[in-house]
Amino acid sequence: MAQLTTAFGSSHGIMVTSDLSDWLHHFDEFDRTTPLVDPDGKRRTFDELLASAPADAGDRIAPDKIRQRYEQMHAALKRLHEDIRTAGLDALIVVGDDQEELFDASNMPSFAVYCGETIANGPRSGEHAESWVVRAKDRRLEPGTGAEYPVHAALARHLIESLRGHKFDPAVMHDLPPGKGESHAMSFVHRYFLQEARIPIVPVFLNSFFPPNQPTPERCLELGRAIAEAVKTFPQDIKVGIIASGGLSHFVLDEKLDRQVVDALERGDTKVMGDIPVYKLQSGTSEIRNWICVAGAAATIPLSWIEYIPGYRTAALTGTGLCFARWG
Repeated sequence: MAQLTTAFGSSHGIMVTSDLSDWLHHFDEFDRTTPLVDPDGKRRTFDELLASAPADAGDRIAPDKIRQRYEQMHAALKRLHEDIRTAGLDALIVVGDDQEELFDASNMPSFAVYCGETIANGPRSGEHAESWVVRAKDRRLEPGTGAEYPVHAALARHLIESLRGHKFDPAVMHDLPPGKGESHAMSFVHRYFLQEARIPIVPVFLNSFFPPNQPTPERCLELGRAIAEAVKTFPQDIKVGIIASGGLSHFVLDEKLDRQVVDALERGDTKVMGDIPVYKLQSGTSEIRNWICVAGAAATIPLSWIEYIPGYRTAALTGTGLCFARWG
C-alpha cells in the first residue's frame, strides 16, 4: 500500500518570484492598483490603509529589514527545494488555487482533481520583458515553448474515487482547455522545486478566491483527511508527499492571523485551523485554505520545521505573510 510520508507548504506569490530591487522600489505603485481587503474582511483603498497605519509602519519597511527578509525567504526556498528533492517521493499531491486561469465564471467548482497523464506549463511572455511584474510572473512559467510534466494519473483517479466515498464530489479534469497551461499554484511548484526531481504530481484545486462556493476551513480540513485516507488505500507500494502552494495573508498582511496559523501548525492543532472565520479568508489570504487542507492530511506526521517571514513591503502594511514548512 502507498504511504503519505511527508508534507510541505510554500508561499508562491509575486514577492517570492520578484527581485530584491522590486521589493525595495516597486511595490508601492503596484499596491495602489491592487484590490485590497483588510484583516476584518473589508475592502479598503491604499490611501485609507496608509492613513490608519501604525506609527512604526515606516520602520517595518526599512531597507535593511527588507533585505533581511528577502535573504531569509531565499534560504527557506533553498531548504525546501532540497527537502523535496531528497524525500524519495514517487508522487506529490499539489493543493493550490486557480485564479481564473483554468476555471472562470462559466464553471467554478469548489474542488477539482486533474487526472491526465501529463500536464503542461505554458511559455513565458518574453525572456527580457520590460515590466518587472511580467518578469516576476514569468519565473513560474517556461523558457521556450513550454513543457510537459508527469502526472501520477493512477493515483489521481484513485483519489477521485476515494473522495466520492468520503462524500466529496470533485470536478474532474482529464486535460487542459486548448491553449491553456497549468495554474500558477502548480507551475510554481514545478519551476521552483521539481526541475531536478521531476516527481509526478497530482493537481488538486480549491476555489479559494471566488464566492459563493468557497469551501469553509472545516471542509478544507475534511478534504485533507480524506486525501490521507485515499493514499492509504492506493494499492501500489509508493511514497507520496503533499504540498500546499500559496498563502499566507496578502495583499494586506495580517500578521496576527498568520502567527495564529503558524502556532496551530507547530502544535498540530487542526481545530484552530478549522475555526478560522471565513471573513478572514478573502483576497490572497484565502490561500490559507490550501494550508488547512494539507494540515488535515498531515495530521499524524510531525512538523519538522517552519519559517514565517512577515513580508511588509509598503507603509500601508501591504505585503505577504511568507511561509515555508515541512512535515516528516
